Amino acid sequence: MSQESAPAAAPAAPANGTSRWAWAKRVAGGLFFVVVVGLIVQQARQIDWAQVLHTLLSYPPALLAQAGAVAALGLLLYSLFDLLGRRYTGHRVATGQVMGIGLLSYIFNLNLGSLVGGLALRFRLYSRLGVDYAAITRIVGLAMLTNWLGYFFLAGLAFALYPVNLPPNWQVSTEGLHVVGWVLLVAGTAYVGLCARAKRRQWCVRGQALTLPSGRVAALQALLGVGNWLLMSAVIFILMPTSLSYSTVTSTLLLAAVAGLITHVPGNLGVLEAVFIGLLGHRVPAHELLAGLLGYRLLYYLIPLVLATGAYFYAEARSPRPETEGSAQPAADPP
Repeated sequence: MSQESAPAAAPAAPANGTSRWAWAKRVAGGLFFVVVVGLIVQQARQIDWAQVLHTLLSYPPALLAQAGAVAALGLLLYSLFDLLGRRYTGHRVATGQVMGIGLLSYIFNLNLGSLVGGLALRFRLYSRLGVDYAAITRIVGLAMLTNWLGYFFLAGLAFALYPVNLPPNWQVSTEGLHVVGWVLLVAGTAYVGLCARAKRRQWCVRGQALTLPSGRVAALQALLGVGNWLLMSAVIFILMPTSLSYSTVTSTLLLAAVAGLITHVPGNLGVLEAVFIGLLGHRVPAHELLAGLLGYRLLYYLIPLVLATGAYFYAEARSPRPETEGSAQPAADPP
């Protein structure tokens, strides 16, 4: 097209607006990250780490076994997200393999971030089993949506009915947290209602077909998502001092998850601890909070990561290698 042609200049404004918005989001995220890191460093200097280690080592073996069993149950429950993805896409990979991929992906996601675990590892393992790339993308998207749909419902209930008392220097008040809770509940309910009653089931977004799950799949998403967050909270609760209620621990974890999402720190490393100390440090000694959170990381993150790494290399050695990965099976229509 020639330079004097008027239509050539038309797209420039939205493109510039989009780039400015993207830049503003990066700056805001960077500033939030700096604030959180500063808070972590400040708190770390005030902690008696020898006392933290002593508290952690003093946990009764039966208590650690109980927390470990709940952690294993939580990880197993997450693997059901991928079974839901199989129902949504219609691929024919065996149940055990699907759950194994979901479990490995989640563990690597927790420790290394979503690009490595939630995305790259699923593409690697599913494509080895002949699932096409479009179906894998829908599986990943459904798993992410299931996780955050559960968050919307559980955080909505927790913030609306059982909010933690926020420190006075926080920008969000307890009353504001009530409002956030109700907004989350409405948003989650709207999604399930849309899946159940929408007449139009498919859209095209950037060349990709986006198909709305059925109402039954959406309801299962909500149940599995809520169960995942409840079991995660239960592991921390078991390892925390008895003066803290389960609802308090759950609400604090849900707030920490948002902070971790904004900062993009894999596993909320340091962010989780900073939020717990910031919200609950006036009620419980910091070394007791940190001992419980370190125990949680050990049972929910590190031990599973060691086992998952060995399982991954074993799966790589035994995985079938189709001639053309990712193209053996077309995805069936979702329910």
